[in-house]
Amino acid sequence: MGDMAKTSGRRLRRGVALSVAGLVAAPALVLGSGTAAQAASCTKSVGPHQKQVEKFLKRPVDGKQSTADCKAIQKFQKAHGITPTIGYAGPLTWRTMNTMLAQKAAGKNPNKAGKCPTNKGRIACVDLTRQLSWIQDGKKLTYGPVPVRTGRDGAETRTGAKKVYWRSIKHWSTIYKVWMPYSQFFDGGQAFHSVTKSMYNPPGSGGCVNMRPADAKAYWKLLKNGDDVYVYGRKPGT
Repeated sequence: MGDMAKTSGRRLRRGVALSVAGLVAAPALVLGSGTAAQAASCTKSVGPHQKQVEKFLKRPVDGKQSTADCKAIQKFQKAHGITPTIGYAGPLTWRTMNTMLAQKAAGKNPNKAGKCPTNKGRIACVDLTRQLSWIQDGKKLTYGPVPVRTGRDGAETRTGAKKVYWRSIKHWSTIYKVWMPYSQFFDGGQAFHSVTKSMYNPPGSGGCVNMRPADAKAYWKLLKNGDDVYVYGRKPGT
């Protein structure tokens, strides 16, 4: 930073000397300030979940914050909309990673615990705890499991047995003023539908089960009005 400050000073003096010719060094100063601000945005603080986060990111697990640790954490935070994106190993960052680990552990047997009914024929299951959804026919897995983004604290996706009752392939939300492609409503205003943001973007949806575009499209093809939906568990952070 010291070298950068010296460079900016020389450019400023040069800009004053050449002002008659209209050559001003302001852009160099703005660039220097921006670089300094970016560098300052990476925290040196050790977060309460430093070791867990380091292990998840395959960093050396020493419980100490390094520049490389911070940049790796920042990259993860930026990818999933976690703020502030300062590379701090805090509760939200670790909670997101822990949910990903639970999803990975589910493998191709998401209903191992038998919490989603297997006597309904075709049914779309939503596990709020693991933020997972899948479609099964009896005990046979038909599609998934896939990550989903459910209702935030205060607007939780409601649990229980439901049925798809209305489908709208290009639905416009009059409440949120956004498009909800491949909407399949199963409980009041709550529906499966596509979004373009990360499934881990906090704090969550307004109650709908958000899905990646390809997954929402697959659900559209597999489900129909009258098909069963079962929602259970509790979203982390609610």
